[in-house]
Amino acid sequence: MDSRANVSDTLDLSAIFDELYPLCRSITGSGTRRSLEIIGRHMPLEIVEVESGTQVFDWTVPPQWEIESATLTGPDGKTVVDFADHNLHVLNYSEPVDEKIELGELQKHLHSLPAMPDAIPYVTSYYAPKWGFCLTDRQRKTLKPGTYHAKIDSRKFKGHLTYGVAELKGETDELVLITSYVCHPSLANNELSGPLGLLSLYHKIAQWPKRRYTYRFLLIPETIGSICYLAAHGEELRQRLKGGAVLTCLGGHSKILNFKLTRADVLDQPYSVDHLARHLADVDPQGWKVRQFTPTSGSDERQFCSPGFNLPMVQIARTVYGQYDEYHTSLDTKEFMRIERVEDAAVRINQFFMAFDFEGQTLHNLSPNGEPNLGKRGLYPSTNSPLTWRLSSDTVFDARQTLNQILQILSYSDGNRDLRGIAEIVKAPVTQLVPVALQLESHDLVQRGARA
Repeated sequence: MDSRANVSDTLDLSAIFDELYPLCRSITGSGTRRSLEIIGRHMPLEIVEVESGTQVFDWTVPPQWEIESATLTGPDGKTVVDFADHNLHVLNYSEPVDEKIELGELQKHLHSLPAMPDAIPYVTSYYAPKWGFCLTDRQRKTLKPGTYHAKIDSRKFKGHLTYGVAELKGETDELVLITSYVCHPSLANNELSGPLGLLSLYHKIAQWPKRRYTYRFLLIPETIGSICYLAAHGEELRQRLKGGAVLTCLGGHSKILNFKLTRADVLDQPYSVDHLARHLADVDPQGWKVRQFTPTSGSDERQFCSPGFNLPMVQIARTVYGQYDEYHTSLDTKEFMRIERVEDAAVRINQFFMAFDFEGQTLHNLSPNGEPNLGKRGLYPSTNSPLTWRLSSDTVFDARQTLNQILQILSYSDGNRDLRGIAEIVKAPVTQLVPVALQLESHDLVQRGARA
């Protein structure tokens, strides 16, 4: 799964979004499969299928759902709602229907939001057989009494639930898991920001000069997908997982990325994702914050952190589900999500995991007898050429600040501290020091040693 053969190196998240957005995804079906195929053109996904009816802990994998078309026609013969116009117009996982029905009875099958009269709501019924249409409340209030024709051409059958996995091998078999979900139809922040952020993150981690951990990327239908994955790989994760993150809602208006801590939030283990998250929130409160774990809302961290597994999986989000009006409505669009916010999130989450890859390894100065000659290595700014480094296209460094950090890292790399320990001494986010430490490694000036 580490091969990058036949995978595009050009990553245009905006164009990929435009291809993914119209697809009617659900927890099973061709919309989800097609979405994984599109993402798979840009990262080497292994596609895994779990047969309908498979028992996974207390759950059963549901029948596969497919929908071809759906229309609601008014008494005057005009189309009121058409699935072809927006795939939120149909209750996701709706039963098929083809019947004439009076408005009073039809109202039991209609869904709208009185508080948001111009928004189409996203409504599902995965495990209880129902049919229905979703429309704006403004439109619903214009419906005239009479006989309507409700027609939904959908079907359920014994098929499969589908998910995708990719992996970047590291120096060890210890594992970091990064996951997001592909199961919502045309929603931007609450659906596509996670997979697009994960895709961008895959490309960034693939470019690291070295990886201590093995990085696994998982795209699944929410809840039932993570339960399927845990049923198959839960014991492996117990043995190998060092940490990981569920990515969700990475777009939107907020400038702050926030961590939902793990259920365990193990305070006596200093080299955990929780500790690193708390460090960043403490030293960079304008960029990061933490919130406590709760099982009552959220994404797949609820499954990974469930008592039987208790895995070290944080959730990372920007504009959090349920805390913005556009959530689960047709107003959750590309314009609201903003591609540049997703790209920014990928850059910063990449920095987080670069720091996590350093966690607990003591740093050793390989030229400890006085300061090394930085000038001959191009690491000291001259009068005419200020020092600007690019670890990648994401990071450019100020000359004086970078020089200060070089000297600080060299001074404190005495074999007794890891990089976060140095960051805490100099009162800087460890994510800021990682690219500098990597440069020093590339010049054989520092070396990572055993865990502190």
